Amino acid sequence: MMELIDKYFPHLQPVQREQFAALYDLYIDWNAKINVISRKDIGNLYEHHVLHSLAIAKIINFKAATSVVDVGTGGGFPGVPLAIMFPETHFHLVDSIGKKVRVASEIGAAIGLQNCTFEQARMETVKEKYDFVVSRAVMPLPDLVKLVRKNIGREQHNALPNGLICLKGGELQHELMPFRRSATLYSLSDWFDEPFFETKKAVYLPL
Repeated sequence: MMELIDKYFPHLQPVQREQFAALYDLYIDWNAKINVISRKDIGNLYEHHVLHSLAIAKIINFKAATSVVDVGTGGGFPGVPLAIMFPETHFHLVDSIGKKVRVASEIGAAIGLQNCTFEQARMETVKEKYDFVVSRAVMPLPDLVKLVRKNIGREQHNALPNGLICLKGGELQHELMPFRRSATLYSLSDWFDEPFFETKKAVYLPL
């Protein structure tokens, strides 16, 4: 399973490789108790969930002390893989469903993530400021922007201005219309060879 991660991220530290390798058994175990990934899809954990999350690491190399909030994290995607990839960046994983937050939290604790916090909340109630918001297909882009604009801090740390990075699939022309001058659209197939990524996109929007 780790071959897929090594293929695209060959320079991981030993501790990062161990953390990524541990995810499979942990998600299999937790998913049997609390369904956070489709039972048909759990065998594709590394391709459809871990590597998909890590597409964000192809867009930006988060600097140390950057703060990132993962909106609608579900069982911990993209937040948990990104927290492994960027151990000096702080990630706050938010979901409105408590049992999903519990799975993400327990898995983070099991692999020894020190740079992750978890919260059961609706994003409307989260007031803290972050450098970046990340998400994976939680809602249409205009709705997401409206929801998280208040959470973007002004102080800049990274090569890209603070903003939103979200993973999307399907037809995005309509969603992107209000942001066509400011948004950058990435095709994940430019980075990853697997057929799964042929229709997958990422959007970066400075806010």
